[in-house]
Amino acid sequence: MHLAFLRDYHEALVLTLARTRPTIERGTVAEITGLTPQAVSKVIARLLEEGLIAPAGVRRAAMGKPAAVYQLVPGSRWAIGAHVTRRALRLALTDLAGTVRASTTTALPPDFTPDQLLSELSAGVTALLAPPGPGRTPRHLAGVGIGMIGPLDQATGTVRDAHRLRHWHDIPLAELATERLGLPVHVDKDVTAAVTAEAWRRGAGFRDAALIMVESGVGAGLWLGGTAHRGAHTNAGEFGHTVVQLDGPPCVCGRRGCLEAVHDRAGDPAAAAAVLGVGVVNLLQTLDLGHIVLAGADLLEHGEIYRGAVEHAVRTQVPRADWLSVEVTLAGLGTGTIAAGAAMQVLNARYGVPDARVPARPGPSRHPVVSPESRPGPP
Repeated sequence: MHLAFLRDYHEALVLTLARTRPTIERGTVAEITGLTPQAVSKVIARLLEEGLIAPAGVRRAAMGKPAAVYQLVPGSRWAIGAHVTRRALRLALTDLAGTVRASTTTALPPDFTPDQLLSELSAGVTALLAPPGPGRTPRHLAGVGIGMIGPLDQATGTVRDAHRLRHWHDIPLAELATERLGLPVHVDKDVTAAVTAEAWRRGAGFRDAALIMVESGVGAGLWLGGTAHRGAHTNAGEFGHTVVQLDGPPCVCGRRGCLEAVHDRAGDPAAAAAVLGVGVVNLLQTLDLGHIVLAGADLLEHGEIYRGAVEHAVRTQVPRADWLSVEVTLAGLGTGTIAAGAAMQVLNARYGVPDARVPARPGPSRHPVVSPESRPGPP
């Protein structure tokens, strides 16, 4: 068991580099990971045998022997990500490099039940796999990730009380979906899945950030210190249920004056965006973030209005905004961000190393640590 764990860990170290660089070679891998050249050779041989990497020629140096180089085979493994909204189910088929190869959107019944969701999920997964592309077999599918409405317990995959959905009290979604699909299933909050996709897209410089989602509700996916932050009960991100008006309107969570309730009653996109800007500044004052990503179908419909309002709030309401600078952007993958991120979480869990970090470039350390959620990604 111990040797098997070391083997998998070493494979994940090397595959992490292959997933984030155009090519790898034995010497560079040994330098970055701290593995011995012999260990690297054994790992590369196994990854070649499994079809995860392939030869990519040789690199000739000014001195010494030519070095064999290898590259990732993106289509060797796949994952499917699901984004559950209160209105629809979005699915994305993603390859090992994190590229979305196919996607679908299906309407869900109003106030849908767990069984209705699972039926649509099963049909959607079958449809995405139906045109059998290269390597698209159950053996090559790493699993299914679900970005779900919270609150939820990510550690157990249990939806506790999804806001505005009556039938979702303490539902073991991960367990039920695993039984229905016959595949490994990873469940996380929709906003955390979304910020994972954004981090993969933006790379190693994306270290302290929040993704703010507005889609039939308001939430925040937190990326702190280069990894997803879920909190003590794995329920971090209920940004929309922070109070901004003590005598404000009632909220679905039971409190009054929550950001989500005030935002939804603002009346027009400009006023709603201004409310969101206040909430974002509160978050910046609490966490000192460097990036704010704006996402969600309802927000992106008026994306430039929201971005302008949030940028204005940052400039005018953050003390010393010249020093506490913040980059405000719209989600790079649009409304597909959550489904793509849910798929990436599956791939990261299967082909990455938990709680570790490989540096973006070779550094002086011989013993770096590697995190599947924080490793640098392609632009």
